[in-house]
Amino acid sequence: MKEIKRNIYLDRLISRKENGLIKILTGIRRCGKSYLLDSLFKNYLLETGADQDHIIKLELDREENKQYRDMKEI
Repeated sequence: MKEIKRNIYLDRLISRKENGLIKILTGIRRCGKSYLLDSLFKNYLLETGADQDHIIKLELDREENKQYRDMKEI
């Protein structure tokens, strides 16, 4: 399987990693947003020394995470 690296987008995430702001990725369906975060950026974090248990993935469309959709609850 051929992997598309998406270096431009990955470099943008990496360069803004420590600026204290929340990052939001937008784009049309199936353009690679999840792949960029779940694979490429996660691998970068692990390779640069981040602990696996410090990486949190929260899927807001899942029923068990419903409480996090409410801004007042968070």
